[in-house]
Amino acid sequence: MIFRTMLLLSLVGGTAVAADEDAARTVLNFENDEASKQWGTVNDGVMGGRSDGRYEITDDNMLRFFGTLSLANNGGFASVRSQQTEFGLVAGDNLVMRVRGDGRTYSMNLYTSARRMAFSYRASFETVKDEWVEVSIPVEDFVAMSFGRVVRNSPLDPTQVNRVGVVLGDKKAGPFELKIEWIKVSPASTATEASHSKEQELAEKWKAFLEKE
Repeated sequence: MIFRTMLLLSLVGGTAVAADEDAARTVLNFENDEASKQWGTVNDGVMGGRSDGRYEITDDNMLRFFGTLSLANNGGFASVRSQQTEFGLVAGDNLVMRVRGDGRTYSMNLYTSARRMAFSYRASFETVKDEWVEVSIPVEDFVAMSFGRVVRNSPLDPTQVNRVGVVLGDKKAGPFELKIEWIKVSPASTATEASHSKEQELAEKWKAFLEKE
C-alpha cells in the first residue's frame, strides 16, 4: 500500500513539473550573430573607481562576464547590461537564469525607461563555484536602487521593464567570472495552477484507490 501511494505522488508530481517548464519562454540567449552587440558594460570607472568588468560571447553561445573587482577610489562594482528588449513581464512572473559562477553573490538588475541616474531594480542571487544552477527571482522581489541605496516609494511596474543586467558589488576585491546560458520568463500563475491541478488529481486518484480496497 505504501508503494502504491508513493507511485501516485511521483506520477502526479512529474506531470506538474513538466507543465511548468513548458510555460517558460526564453527572452534572451546568445545564439544570434548580433548577440555581442546587444550588451555593454558599466563599471565603477564612471565614478572614479578602478574595477575592470568585461564580457564576451563564447564559442558555445554563452555570455561570459568577467574581470577584477577593485575597492580603490571608493569603487567596488562592475556590471553588464542588455540593450532595450521586449520582455513582456507582468505581475507574478519570475525571471529565470541558467548561470555558472564562482561562488560569489551577484545581483540581477531590471531597468525601465525612467530617466533617473544610476537607477535600477535589483535582486541578489547566489552562485555555486564551477556549477551550473538555475536562478529564479519573482519580479516582486526586485527593489528600487540608486547609487547602491534603496529608493523608497518606487514600486516596480514589470510591464515597463525593457533592459536587464547583472552587477557584482559584494565588496570583495579580486577576479570574478560568471557565465549565463539564457534568461527566461516563467509565469508564476502556471506553477500555481499546476500545483492545484496536482492536488486535485492526487485527491481523485487516492479516493478511487481507497474505494477499491
